[in-house]
Amino acid sequence: MAGKKHDLEGMEITTSSPLIPMFEAFRDELDEHHDRRERIMKASRDITALSKKNIFSLQRVRQLQSPIPSSIRKEINDRSDTIKELFISVGPDLQGLNAWRYQRQISSGCQEFVEAISFQHYLETQNLITHHEAQDMIPGGVELTADDYVLGLFDLTGELMRFGITSMATSGRLPRGPGNAGNEGRDILVDLRSFRTSFESLDTSFSLTDWSPLKHNLVKKIDVMRQSVEKVENAVYGMIIRGRERPKGWVPDLNEGPERGREPVESY
Repeated sequence: MAGKKHDLEGMEITTSSPLIPMFEAFRDELDEHHDRRERIMKASRDITALSKKNIFSLQRVRQLQSPIPSSIRKEINDRSDTIKELFISVGPDLQGLNAWRYQRQISSGCQEFVEAISFQHYLETQNLITHHEAQDMIPGGVELTADDYVLGLFDLTGELMRFGITSMATSGRLPRGPGNAGNEGRDILVDLRSFRTSFESLDTSFSLTDWSPLKHNLVKKIDVMRQSVEKVENAVYGMIIRGRERPKGWVPDLNEGPERGREPVESY
């Protein structure tokens, strides 16, 4: 409690200025704003960390369009339940205008969450999760913006690159879906090239505002995405052309080729 004011003779000064209640209301509003901001930032960091752990677990999968092994699925489900609780806990803080006021604070968590669920969706179906499907997986009324959805998919290409390289190193072949009606399924490189074509033709004019996350990250994300696709291409070329000369268990050198010296892909 603040001390009482006194004049030079030690007499207590009483104030009845109408400005004092107004500034006290401003103080309470600022305190509430900072508390809300900290709650959202903490939840976003926790969502990011748990989503990364789900991605690490999914990297142990070795087949496309197959059920996730039960041991891995249990790990993912437990963390996913915690992620849902975190979204629900900050849902009331992200309603109305606050959804945009604190969008930067929740953005990184949403992007990492999209990366994790899109990776799992791809492993199970070999298809890309839609924005509507991703939004349905976020509870608490938290809105998934188009920018966060697209940036999460950009990061997905890095996980698909690691998945493809690891599968080639352990099995000697590129991951491929089972196909149907006697036709051979698509391999992961076909999908990565399709992603590259779609991302390079992306029209971002609708999002080029001063605060847009897509505006600030697009050039870097496209460059990293291209590196991911090129690394898989170089690994496939090496496996086809010189594969028989290499011993079993050979791992491609990802530092070979023209991408040496470029900014590395976000790693775990």
